[in-house]
Amino acid sequence: MSYFITGTDTGVGKTLISCALLQAFADKGLRTVGMKPVAAGVDADGVNEDVKLLASASSVHSDLALTNPYSFTAAIAPHIAATRENRSISIAHIIDCYQQLALVADVVIIEGVGGYCVPLNDSEDTAMLATQLGLPVILVVGMRLGCLNHALLTLREIERSGLECRAWVANVVDADMGALAENIASLKERIAAPMLGVVQFQAEVDVQRVVASLDISLLGVALRG
Repeated sequence: MSYFITGTDTGVGKTLISCALLQAFADKGLRTVGMKPVAAGVDADGVNEDVKLLASASSVHSDLALTNPYSFTAAIAPHIAATRENRSISIAHIIDCYQQLALVADVVIIEGVGGYCVPLNDSEDTAMLATQLGLPVILVVGMRLGCLNHALLTLREIERSGLECRAWVANVVDADMGALAENIASLKERIAAPMLGVVQFQAEVDVQRVVASLDISLLGVALRG
């Protein structure tokens, strides 16, 4: 019951939805752990803020080297950040870290970096990582102008990778988005996977409200509790 979380762009709420999923599964009695294989941009403690949030939302606490095998100082595209730090990102190493996490948790929520096709090195991108992991994908759609094109293109790439888009989430990132209901309806008509819920815009993030907005039973898994 592990999932790869991708989004229509950067800043669309992947971390928020990932944290809510971790908590929702934990509420059902499952052991959960969040993983962000690649993170760019760290705080004063030298740790990426998204990584900290995922750790806080996890019921299983694991080594940072496993939950975040690659972290870079600058908040820029990861392959560029890696080059600047004379490092390289290995998909094989990420998969090894995931497999170790899967031994200690019922659910591993893996948050991608940026959008679905962000480069990781000279020859591989996030789509290739998702493909090699082979996990069902949950798509976070940032509801704002342009989301229809971004969502459908991302879905096309997920399917082209041979992966299943198991579900999607409409996350309202623009409080003033015009025709919000119509845009959501348009996506529901065009995406075969179920929509787990609509997360309304939040000026101050409340993960509990997000959890209440999601129906994880639509993922089609047997849940405890």
